[in-house]
Amino acid sequence: MCGRFALTLPVEAMRQLFGFSEQPNLQARYNIAPTQPIAIIRSGKRANEFTFVRWGLLPGWVKDSQKFPLMINARSETAFEKPAFRAAIHRRRCIIPADAFYEWQARGKGPKQPFMIRPVGGGVMAFAGIWEHWMDAEGSEIQSAAILTTAANDTLKPIHHRMPVILQPENFTDWLERPETEAERLKPLLVPAANDSLESVPVSTRVNKVANDTADIQEPVTVDVDATNVEAQLDDQLKLL
Repeated sequence: MCGRFALTLPVEAMRQLFGFSEQPNLQARYNIAPTQPIAIIRSGKRANEFTFVRWGLLPGWVKDSQKFPLMINARSETAFEKPAFRAAIHRRRCIIPADAFYEWQARGKGPKQPFMIRPVGGGVMAFAGIWEHWMDAEGSEIQSAAILTTAANDTLKPIHHRMPVILQPENFTDWLERPETEAERLKPLLVPAANDSLESVPVSTRVNKVANDTADIQEPVTVDVDATNVEAQLDDQLKLL
């Protein structure tokens, strides 16, 4: 899964990659958390469109937004069939830009160790996302999104068994614009990232606190990477099934 991520790159760098024309007031974020506004890129009438939505998908058919569970991730293997995600993945796909995300490794009976996952050599990642539009009886609107996940690659497996789907630039147009009738052809894009494309960096548990949203939470720390308790990690995985 993906429960926290960072987006610190300048807008112009993302504009060149994703082709939007908006001039967003985008500040560097080092610890983006669920329910907060996140940047997405989606297909517009004439070009790609940059906007902000809530992180936590809210399907249009939900009656009471307060009672509906927060869905920040969607399993790519089942999203085409699940009622909560089916309409969005067929009709409302988006890209969620990030330059790092965080995962927590179970380590026996002690606290979990957070790791920052980022592209080797830096740069932006394009998470495959879906978005929705919801409106209540009084006309209040919420636009929201979720990140699609897939099985972890070899880099992530020692830390967590799931990871975000990361799209390659040559697949952006297909993901954003392919007609609904061809959506099944998108499944081959929903695969783990190449093993050599990402690196994992252990960071301080300061990232655990949402209020800590400064560059220093990404400073590397020294840990014993062999201290993972496999049994505890498997227990965590079973809880997510």
